[in-house]
Amino acid sequence: MRLRVFHARTTAQALSQARAALGDEALILATRRAQGGIEVTAAAPVADDLNDRVVPLAPRRAATDDAIVIALRAHGVPERRIDALASTSSLASSLAELLGFAPLPLGPGTVLLLCGPAGAGKTLTAAKLATRLRIEGVAPAVIAADGRRAGAVDQLAAYTRLLGLNLVVAPDIPRLAKAIARRPMDAPTLVDMAGIDPFCDQDGTELAALIEAVGAAAALVLPAGTDAAEAEDIASAMAARGVRHLLPTRLDVARRIGAVIAAAAAGDLALATAGTGPGATDGLAPLDPATLEAWLLAPPATRRSLRKDVIA
Repeated sequence: MRLRVFHARTTAQALSQARAALGDEALILATRRAQGGIEVTAAAPVADDLNDRVVPLAPRRAATDDAIVIALRAHGVPERRIDALASTSSLASSLAELLGFAPLPLGPGTVLLLCGPAGAGKTLTAAKLATRLRIEGVAPAVIAADGRRAGAVDQLAAYTRLLGLNLVVAPDIPRLAKAIARRPMDAPTLVDMAGIDPFCDQDGTELAALIEAVGAAAALVLPAGTDAAEAEDIASAMAARGVRHLLPTRLDVARRIGAVIAAAAAGDLALATAGTGPGATDGLAPLDPATLEAWLLAPPATRRSLRKDVIA
């Protein structure tokens, strides 16, 4: 057998190189993260010295599928989603077909409600989005609507003071509706909502009514390390109330991120951005099919360096 080593940014690309160089009967011996990408070791069969025949080997496609399936199962992705994602040799292409990807609505006059379970990271996400907009030269309106958690308003106020932004406090739905109605129309409005129970009829009804009344867009803020089955239930419940976007948090510290795929697919929620660190200036990163593929295929030990590559 003839051994070759191939380097590429993704597993699919490295496997494609191996097939092109060694043929469809190339045997994949090892796949590992190396030199900022993926290293694949492959072997090609050679003619037997006695009878000049080639020993048949397993098709390359099976090896590609196995690598993807193993990675997705390690992340806790539901089996029915794995079947769809492993149907092609390109995980990024499969992700683009299964999931929705769309920018967060942050144009002039838009209202973005950051909602989800308590402790998901909504307040810090609001601060990160406000910081990113400020760096881009936009002064968003920021509303603190979390009247339940002690210290939530103070935490957000500390960021808005540093950014030179006004913070409007609206601890209940009537005052929040009034604050949104008075918002500036030349910049987006970010609303840090109180934590809600996705399965509580009262919380869900209030959220749906607010979205409809003020014409707001809503993003589900959810930790990437959430149990995948729980994430599916939460996303489905929130989507039924009018939530259309998913903003995963703590992507950098979660060892298994199957919840991102499970929630986005179950609720038909669009992905665009993810929380990848605690910093307000560098704690958000874009999330597209290629980037999500990289997070899914990277070994846990290399996630922190991947976060730096994505931000850069």
